[in-house]
Amino acid sequence: QVQVVESGGGLVQPGGSLRLSCAVSGSMFRFNSMGWYRQAPGKERELVADITSGGSRDYADSVKGRFTISKDNAKNTWYLQMNSLKPEDTAVYYCNVLVGVRRYWGQGTQVTVSS
Repeated sequence: QVQVVESGGGLVQPGGSLRLSCAVSGSMFRFNSMGWYRQAPGKERELVADITSGGSRDYADSVKGRFTISKDNAKNTWYLQMNSLKPEDTAVYYCNVLVGVRRYWGQGTQVTVSS
């Protein structure tokens, strides 16, 4: 069984920064990829950034150049560094890991960008 816990959300002013964390525990023997998703009110959940087991990273066009996904191997924790935040980045952010053929989701963390 794999457990996924996000943290680091909050309220930030436009232009500010936040770093989200995704702590993963359990068997990661067949880890394939990890992704950050977000869902704004009234919108579908969308992929923001992901990273494969080989280290390949990909970003949504809307966040390229502003968001960076990374991992601390020692802590089995992934991060999403978010800079130059905009009001349209406001959403609940979710962490997802693909282990084998199973996807595991965290509970989500709220990010609100507002003055």
